[in-house]
Amino acid sequence: MTRRFLLASLSAAALAAQKDKPVQKDALFNLPSDLPIPIDDGAAKHLPGMKVPAITLVSTSNRRLNMADVARKRTVIYCYPRTGQPGASIPATWDKIPGARGCTPESCGFRDHYQKLRALGVQVYGLSTQTTEYQQEVVTRLHLPFEILSDVDFKFTKALRLPTFEFDSVTLLKRLTLIFSGGKIEKVFYPVFPPDKHAEEVIAWLAEPRA
Repeated sequence: MTRRFLLASLSAAALAAQKDKPVQKDALFNLPSDLPIPIDDGAAKHLPGMKVPAITLVSTSNRRLNMADVARKRTVIYCYPRTGQPGASIPATWDKIPGARGCTPESCGFRDHYQKLRALGVQVYGLSTQTTEYQQEVVTRLHLPFEILSDVDFKFTKALRLPTFEFDSVTLLKRLTLIFSGGKIEKVFYPVFPPDKHAEEVIAWLAEPRA
């Protein structure tokens, strides 16, 4: 074995090792290990079986969607408080609110499992009370393959009496996921934790055999 061949082999091995290293996520996409775990306060117990109201929401594709029409097909709507702004620091008090942190990791989870969800025959939408313009930046930055719906005027939130909380004098949705089918709410996930694994939880439920 020549010295040149040995060096080439070592270089190739080093390159292979580099390629095998997992990609490190930006710190903003990671969740602290000591986040408080939300408890079920009963604020969503009235939702299963409710008829989805005929309220129109605007999507990040600038489509006006009647939620009653959307609910005719099995649809996953993951509702979240708010996504952060690029470059903006996360307030320390935000992490102390059970269930508040994790909107970006949750969205990325649904993005990464989108094809599995579609293969199970469901539509997927995110939903928050932020403006459509704000949400459009998120969809572009995170490369989300689905639309996010804006309930900026809280019409949908109030009609279903979705759970909310206050932060810095702003009302925000608590994190929960609704599954629609046949015009009604078929399933509710509440509380949701950890948010970065929630898409897998939804897939597991959807894949369960039913009569």
